[in-house]
Amino acid sequence: MVCFRLFPVPGSGLVLVCLVLDSGKATCLYAKWQMNFTVRYETTNKTYKTVTISDRGTVTYNGSICGDDQNGPKIAVQFGPGFSWIANFSKAASTYSIDSISFSYNTGDNTTFPDAEDKGIITVDELLAIKIPLNDLFRCNSLSTLEKNDVVQNYWDVLVQAFVQNGTVSTNEFLCDEDKTSTVAPTIHTTVPSPTTTPTPKEKPEAGTYSVNNGNETCLLATMGLQLNITQDKVASVININPNTTHSTGSCRSHTALLRLNSSTIKYLDFVFAVKNENRFYLKEVNVSMYLVNGSVFSIANNNLSYWDAPLGSSYMCNKEQTVSVSGAFQINTFDLRVQPFNVTQGKYSTAQDCSADDDNFLVPIAVGAALAGVLILVLLAYFIGLKRHHAGYEQF
Repeated sequence: MVCFRLFPVPGSGLVLVCLVLDSGKATCLYAKWQMNFTVRYETTNKTYKTVTISDRGTVTYNGSICGDDQNGPKIAVQFGPGFSWIANFSKAASTYSIDSISFSYNTGDNTTFPDAEDKGIITVDELLAIKIPLNDLFRCNSLSTLEKNDVVQNYWDVLVQAFVQNGTVSTNEFLCDEDKTSTVAPTIHTTVPSPTTTPTPKEKPEAGTYSVNNGNETCLLATMGLQLNITQDKVASVININPNTTHSTGSCRSHTALLRLNSSTIKYLDFVFAVKNENRFYLKEVNVSMYLVNGSVFSIANNNLSYWDAPLGSSYMCNKEQTVSVSGAFQINTFDLRVQPFNVTQGKYSTAQDCSADDDNFLVPIAVGAALAGVLILVLLAYFIGLKRHHAGYEQF
């Protein structure tokens, strides 16, 4: 067995590669994939916290096997005491299947789960039954999400083949349904060879409508025009996202929601929303990894943002241009924005909170202050006029 861990993009997930070998040193099972896990748990003060498990250091693969007449192939991954992940496979006459996935986590780990009320190892089992033709390599670059018992499992950039024939991984690919949508690269509009020069603003990007489903119901809606401002290696670029060639996936939970956009050049552009104070939502995190025109990969992650704040049960709307500053090297300009990551009803937006309300809130104290200042000036003028007349009366007398 030859398994190893690649270095992940910060803030993304575990990047894993595994070659399981038989007794003759031939590959019988091949897999490469990225994954992370989001777990919601109760704390000792009866509140709830959400943590994302994506990087826990050393990874081992004890128990990964090719399989035999009694047991099918299996990939087993361990990434810390009490944290493990297992995928089981089986074979039929002309197909093989990814039967199930099992994920275990340890709430007794105080570093990952501070102040957890219940301590112990918890296991979540998911039945999949994904059927793939024998001797085909399964590919799924799109985000796949499994949700059960306060745990969300995210998988992407998946390549896997069980029951490898003659030790050679197949070149025939079997795509997941999400990857069967063809995409075209977005247009790179300008490149400026100076880090201090702002690229010339381009035309307003076309607004696209994106959605995420939970089962048969829409759980997240977003409409927006997106313009990416990127600086890498002293070169600044402006990229307008074409919604007609951009695919959306994601996941929805009670306290977190993910919208992931991808295309042939955008590996992922993630918008992660969260609930605060149990009554409002906001944009908490943005992660991006994409190919630039020179062939290099640009990757940035920031999980400490605070944009697009609105009450739960409503949507957030802003028709004017806004800028989400992810880092000094990456900003997103949004146009004609409307987003609702929680409590979507019948696939429609709820009443919107407009960003102009924020401007109004800013102008109110200015207007009140100006009015008070005006009143004060009138009072002072009246006082001095009255005082002057009073002195004039004395002089006449």
